[in-house]
Amino acid sequence: METLIFQLQAPFSSWGEPAVGGYRPSAEYPSQSAIHGLLAAALGIDRYDDVAQTVLRTSFRLAVGVLSQGRLLRDYHTAQVPSRTDLKKRPHATRRDELSLPTQDLNTILSARDYRQDAAALVAVQVVANARYSLMQLAEALKKPKFVLYLGRKSCPVAVPLHPTIVNADNINAALTGYQQQLSALWQETLPNHPAPNSLSLQKIAWSDDFGADDLAAVGVQRDLSVNRKDQVITRQGWQFSDRREHIALLVKE
Repeated sequence: METLIFQLQAPFSSWGEPAVGGYRPSAEYPSQSAIHGLLAAALGIDRYDDVAQTVLRTSFRLAVGVLSQGRLLRDYHTAQVPSRTDLKKRPHATRRDELSLPTQDLNTILSARDYRQDAAALVAVQVVANARYSLMQLAEALKKPKFVLYLGRKSCPVAVPLHPTIVNADNINAALTGYQQQLSALWQETLPNHPAPNSLSLQKIAWSDDFGADDLAAVGVQRDLSVNRKDQVITRQGWQFSDRREHIALLVKE
């Protein structure tokens, strides 16, 4: 089956998990909502266009191949914000508008924010029936995105080209492996006199129920565990998310 594969690597990334109080945790690999947001940004779909966002989400099924979960970095974060009352009284389309009050009228909020350092992952995308977009359209959008792409937060720009490639393989595991082999061959062809960087091997693969009950047929590996993850977008207008069932195969077992 045709599968679009692209890579996500950056010095810093942050994949939001449910936040309580001032703590903003990060998952070890991309969330479904983050990937959908990145694809929407590449296509030029507005964050608050719920109809277009829903059409995009229902056009594909996603899997993630984790190459490196990186290292945890926790940032003690402070920010100035106006009160809700002051915000209602004035337009605030930009951050500059928000902070246009006298200094004494601004409040300081504290939070702890998690980042992943030097994490790397591969994303696999397959179309479903009646998909609005094709894999080729997605690949072209990722090569020339309409909006700036970042990995979870605006402070986390991508560090390497996404290199979107459509691979024809029997299952997700084979598609991810074939993609890595193509990248290695491309390096040798482009820079034959330079040693290739150390290639990372797949540590785990994560996927949802929409791949069906037969893991070996669709994914190429059997699940080792299943978890609930709250990263399925209901609406971005109010930042509402629902649970989904995620299955994980551990390819490197300790």
